[in-house]
Amino acid sequence: MHSVFSGFLPIWTITAFGWAAGRYGLLGDQAQQVLGRFAFTFAMPSLLFLTMAKSRPGDLAQPGVAVFALSLLAVFGAGLVASGRLFGRRRAEQAIGAMGASYVNSANLGIPIAVHVLHDTSFIVAAALFQMLFITPLILVLIELDVRRDAPRRWLRMLQLPLRNPVVGASAAGVAVAALGLHPPAEVTSPLTILGGGAVPAALFALGMSLTARTTAAPGERAERALLVTLKTAVQPLLAYALGRWGFGLGGPELFAVVLCAGLPTAQNAFIFASEYRLDTALPRDTVLLSTLLSMASLSLIAVLLG
Repeated sequence: MHSVFSGFLPIWTITAFGWAAGRYGLLGDQAQQVLGRFAFTFAMPSLLFLTMAKSRPGDLAQPGVAVFALSLLAVFGAGLVASGRLFGRRRAEQAIGAMGASYVNSANLGIPIAVHVLHDTSFIVAAALFQMLFITPLILVLIELDVRRDAPRRWLRMLQLPLRNPVVGASAAGVAVAALGLHPPAEVTSPLTILGGGAVPAALFALGMSLTARTTAAPGERAERALLVTLKTAVQPLLAYALGRWGFGLGGPELFAVVLCAGLPTAQNAFIFASEYRLDTALPRDTVLLSTLLSMASLSLIAVLLG
């Protein structure tokens, strides 16, 4: 329990600092929007480029990653359908809802927990690589198709997404560097390292500041949040366990790593994406916070049963 709690403590502390700054107006009225834009445009792309550049795309070819991918895609699809048919969300917000139900916090929470609990970060890095290569572009395409539906030549805009979207572009560039076996010089990586170091604090700080505008959710909205959080913290790890054990014959540390990774809470990227595209930020904000809180118990239970 202490190992899992130590992974959550920095997240809650920085989010609390953001809440205090927003509550008492320490950074001005536009600080939340500016921090979110900074994270999306500069800090997050820098972190993703460096992470992907050091990755090994070949690590995706392993049974554990296949189990993680299948469980994520199944829950993503369920979240997408539920957001549209049950709660009447527009297409872009359906994508954010599906992201809230399935997209795991593999970076600032997954890596610390992997270090403290699994004592090995290889699987969490491979899971993050899958999310960046396949799920992030899928989410952004769904959002773009809705937000830019009246824009001329929108399919051409989709093909240009890696060039226009810094998150996708930086991830693709990092994967290309890794695939070609290149080693960027320190003159390139040093400023990116500094910028990337601000990605997680900026995103969490902006998330904390958004809590000052919190309003009481209507019954339907509470039901939507409850469904998405249940999919994330309960259904996804249970599905990963079932697929891993009975579908792929996994066991021991490998099965533990898959289930623990699938049980990670929603990444704050969901809030950042919604903020960047001027969508409803209350849903991803609450999903991130509630799933993070509940996953402290669910991840501890996974560690006790499988660790």
